Amino acid sequence: MAKILFVMTGADRWTLTDGTEHPTGYWAEEFLTPYLAFTGAGHEVVVATPGGTVPTADAGSLSAGANGGPEGAAEVAAGIAAAEPLKHPLVLADVDLGDYAAVFYPGGHGPMQDLSVDADSGRLLTAALDAGLPLGVVCHGPAALLAAVRPDGTPSFAGRRVTGFSNTEERLAGLADRAPWLLEDRLVALGADYSAGEPWAPYTVTDRNLYTGQNPASSGPLAEELLKAIG
Repeated sequence: MAKILFVMTGADRWTLTDGTEHPTGYWAEEFLTPYLAFTGAGHEVVVATPGGTVPTADAGSLSAGANGGPEGAAEVAAGIAAAEPLKHPLVLADVDLGDYAAVFYPGGHGPMQDLSVDADSGRLLTAALDAGLPLGVVCHGPAALLAAVRPDGTPSFAGRRVTGFSNTEERLAGLADRAPWLLEDRLVALGADYSAGEPWAPYTVTDRNLYTGQNPASSGPLAEELLKAIG
């Protein structure tokens, strides 16, 4: 059995360009689907957040509309409630990367608020990348890559092939016009080799030990790729 570190947002709000705060957090499917895949394969999941804050699920991700109806929403809510690691997160700054066989970053708009500028997360990402540790990042989770910078100022993920929530999907979600910045634009600006598939369809990109997924539907396929890498 391996231990897998889930680095998650501690933010429950996303500040938009007009100064309003959009309620958010992590996207439930992007936590729960990989969590069930990893634990179902016999692995242990440990959650860490900035400051050890208990992560908040985005209310939209718990809705019937996001989960195929009331029955699906009830299943997701029950799964989240039963996930003990969510209730006792580690302080991200205290994490020893050597304890883990892989690292996974769920999305939701929360990472746009905190992990995108979190130096502890940035250092952990750089260390995982350089150590060849399987590293999975999905949807808005790649916002955390923006904080990963080497001592000489070079972005750690420059030149790496990645995907993440696309500008098209942000527009379809209705928040692009109010967003302070768009994830796809920032990933391109840091020098990553960004690509995307069709909106809302599963799409993953593998570049050596880096595994990225475009959107919530990509979280399951991404978890399967990571499981293969863990062995």
